[in-house]
Amino acid sequence: MAQTQTREPGVHNVTVTVNGTRYTREVEPRQLLVYFIREQVGLTGTHVGCDTSQCGTCTILLDGIAVKSCTILAVQADGADIKTIEGYAEPSGKLHPIQQAFWEEHGLQCGFCTPGMVIAIDQLLRDNANPSEAEVRRGLDGNLCRCTGYQNIVKSALSAGRKLRGEEPFEKPDVAMGEPVTAGVR
Repeated sequence: MAQTQTREPGVHNVTVTVNGTRYTREVEPRQLLVYFIREQVGLTGTHVGCDTSQCGTCTILLDGIAVKSCTILAVQADGADIKTIEGYAEPSGKLHPIQQAFWEEHGLQCGFCTPGMVIAIDQLLRDNANPSEAEVRRGLDGNLCRCTGYQNIVKSALSAGRKLRGEEPFEKPDVAMGEPVTAGVR
């Protein structure tokens, strides 16, 4: 006699591809995608800031479109392709041009908003490869930063655009990912 797998009522299987890796997990129907990514998949670069779609720290790419993952249920993402901030840098540690621009232009202070900002800028630059400063500011309208005043974030976005268009050199920083920024400083 074959054994039957029993499951709690209301629990659903969700299968998604996150940063190129396929995951299947059981979820409750009310679990938000941001918590699925953080708790079920274990990728904590997607931050939870407000749970009300106001701050943008939870921004991810869902089937290539920037969305706030605190507004989407995990079951709604079943079958989707998701890219989080962890999917940007190469395994070798080479930064994505947007991350590189943030590094060079000092586009972050505490860093809490940075993952959402990077992904929002990615969407912006895919929609408009050569935005003006005003267009960058409008493109970041749904992402909040409490530290920087946005000027260096905007400079980072404009620099990233130049890098992606091949107008500005793209070089890896002297510090490896995960190494303190004070490495080599005396």
